[in-house]
This record gives sequence, structure tokens and C-alpha cells, in this order.
Amino acid sequence: MSDLPRKAVTRTAKLAALPLGIAGRATWGFGKRIVGESAELVGRELQQRTAEQLFKVLGELKGGAMKFGQALSVFESALPEEVAGPYRAALTKLQEAAPPMPTRTVHAVLEERLGEGWHELFLEFEDKPAAAASIGQVHRGVWHDGREVAVKVQYPGAGEALLSDLNQLSRFSRLLGPLIPGMDIKPLIAELKDRVSEELDYGLEAQAQQAHAEEFTDDPDVVVPQVVHQSDQVLVTEWMDGIPLSEIISDGTHEQRDRAGQLLARFLFSGPARTGLLHADPHPGNFRLLPGGPEGADDWRLGVLDFGTVDRLPGGLPATIGESLRMTLDGEAEAVYELLCAEGFVKETIELDPDAVMDYLLPIIEPAQVEEFTFTRGWMRNQAARVADPRSPAYQLGKQLNLPPSYLLIHRVTLSTIGVLCQLGATVRLREELEEWLPGFVPEDPVDGEEAVAEA
Repeated sequence: MSDLPRKAVTRTAKLAALPLGIAGRATWGFGKRIVGESAELVGRELQQRTAEQLFKVLGELKGGAMKFGQALSVFESALPEEVAGPYRAALTKLQEAAPPMPTRTVHAVLEERLGEGWHELFLEFEDKPAAAASIGQVHRGVWHDGREVAVKVQYPGAGEALLSDLNQLSRFSRLLGPLIPGMDIKPLIAELKDRVSEELDYGLEAQAQQAHAEEFTDDPDVVVPQVVHQSDQVLVTEWMDGIPLSEIISDGTHEQRDRAGQLLARFLFSGPARTGLLHADPHPGNFRLLPGGPEGADDWRLGVLDFGTVDRLPGGLPATIGESLRMTLDGEAEAVYELLCAEGFVKETIELDPDAVMDYLLPIIEPAQVEEFTFTRGWMRNQAARVADPRSPAYQLGKQLNLPPSYLLIHRVTLSTIGVLCQLGATVRLREELEEWLPGFVPEDPVDGEEAVAEA
């Protein structure tokens, strides 16, 4: 029987109650407008009440409910401050904690997967979980060779709960849409559902984490814990201390925020180039700041956790992204439009004005136009409002654009990372990272190309 809280019927009832509560508040909002309060004021109050109920319910559950909450939480920067503020703490709690699995269940899983003598594998094992996530929780221990380790134990019944919750959430995704202006919730839930089987497979996660650990072994900026042991439903990796990124967001210094933002951007773009894998779960609970960067004890490195969701990109990020970004910055509207059409971002049945497409893209890529850019919640809110307002040209054009399936996860990871950068309020030299790591962003030197041809 599943230990995910609680029985399936209880979980379904909790989730099913969400749209009823939303509908009730909508009726309340209609009544408030009748008595003369402004639609904008009522809309924000309605949004705030809806958000508070949503994250209260998600915080009580694990499985797909919490996974959805974590994915949604990185977009809180897009919300009006008076709405985002009251439940920002609840979002942070979602990123770092969940109700613990009973100790007897943890021991049962370890005995089943590691054998009756599982205790002998550890010099120490802490029954109290150090962290909890959507499909498992982490216990601190000491491996038999003396290494401090993190032991991730998957919740029994996690797969069924994930799919059940996400199916339930997808049924009323339209009602949740207003929580994050400019974001279509349904594709996000569909993407999460598509990744369920991968995330439940700790063998795949171990492979992805070890590939990163080996590539970044001597990296001065990024730390990835080595995999120590893996079996079905149990993953043991080296323990990593550090300051959770959620704490940097709430209480970090300007230096810590900027350093974390720079390294987050570096990891986003360098990871696929160096490993052929894109870490696809960039919420703050999966990152740490560790002391001891290139400049010494007072400098910082980025620690990266949880490789359960990755996008496999053998050639790195598609060169089309870098090429279209570079040509947009250079003002080549026709060339950008042709490239977008060729890649399927504009369907064959639709014809758009290349200059209008350029006007739509330029504000979004503003961080790449300058040497350094300060990401803020205000900037994020402006972008969200621009593409979410039905009266704006950006909204009308955005509805006609298409996102090819192969770009879905890349798009979500990029947006999520930008959301975290805005939560940090970090000043980042993004263009520097694009020039170093993004294929197609820097045009190939024709002289080098001619020499290569001559040599061939």
C-alpha cells in the first residue's frame, strides 16, 4: 500500500476540492464587483486566495501534486508582488520539505532493495530525513568506507501517485492558469507526465548524475556529488553541504546572489555542451552554494543535486537557438523569421510579419543584449503581463507561434532558470556564458572554415 499521504481516495478528494474552492471564490468575486469594487482589485484578491489554497493542498501531498508545485514555484516572479509576497514562504517550503515517510517504511524499502543486512553497508544511518521531495526522501548516513552519503529512498507507490495527481490536476488546469500570467499550465502538466517513468528510474538518474560528476570533477565553479551505490528505489550519493539556494533567495548577500546567478546561468548552458545532458529540474531546492570557489575561501561554488529529470541532447543545445538569438540581436528580421519557420515555430498555415516577430522577441532577450543584466521580479512581471494581456500585440502574436515538441523541455528549463534568476535579483553576465557555451551564438570564423576545407 502506498505511503504517499494518504489513501488514494483522500488524495483525489483533496485535489478535487481545489476547483470547487476556486469556483466558489469566483462567485464571491462576482458579488464583490456587483457592489462596486474594481475588477482589477477583485482579480488580484481572487488570485491571492486561489494561490493560498493551492499551495496549502500541494504542501500536504507528495507525488505529482508536489512535483507540480515545485515546477510552478519558480514562476512566482511573474506574479504581482502583493499576490506573490504572502505565499512566497509556502513556495520555498515546497521546494525544501514535505511530510516525512514513516521510519518503518524506510527500513522496509532498504531491506527489500539492499538486503537484510543493509545496516552493515553503513557506519551510520539517520532515520530522520534530511530532505523530502516529490517521489522520495533523503537520509544522511556514513557509508562503510567512511564517506558521508545522501541516501535517497523512493516512496512506495510513487509512480501511481504521480500519474494520478497529474491527471487530476490536468482536468482543471484552465482554472489554475490565471495564477501565472502568460503561462499555459496544461503543457507543463503534460510534460511532467511524460517524464514520470524516467524520474522513477533511479538507474537512469544515477547514470546522468555520474556523467555530470565525472565531467565536473575538477571544475572550479560547479560541484556534482559522485554516485556511491544504486539499486531499484534507492540511490546513494556523496553528501553535499552548502547553503540551499532558497536561503540565498530569502537572506543572501548581494555577492552571494550575483555569484549564484552567474553560476546557475553557466551550468544551464555549459552542462549540455559538456555532457550532452540538460538538467531539467532547476528549482532552488536542487542547488547549493558552497564556499571555496576560484578566488579562495570567500568565493562560492554551485552545488547541483537531483538528476532525475534530464533532457538528452547529444550535440548540446540546438544551434538553432544560438543562431536565431544572434540574428535577432543583429536585427536580421527576415533571416530570423525564415529560421523559425524552418524549425516549426511558425506553422506552414500561418504567415506573420517578420518585424512583428522581432518586436515580440527583443524584450525577452534583453538580458543578452548587454554586457551584464540585473534580473528582477519587476522585469519578469512586465514580460509576463506583456504576453498575457489579450489587448497587447505580443499576446496576439504569441498565440500564433508554435513550440515544437523537441524544444518543450529546453523552453521550460530556460524559463524556470530565468525565474530563479529573478527571485535572486542577480546581476549576471549572461552574454559571456552564451558566447562561451551556446552553439551558433558566435558566428563561425569564415577564415577558419576556409582553412579547414583546404586542409581536407
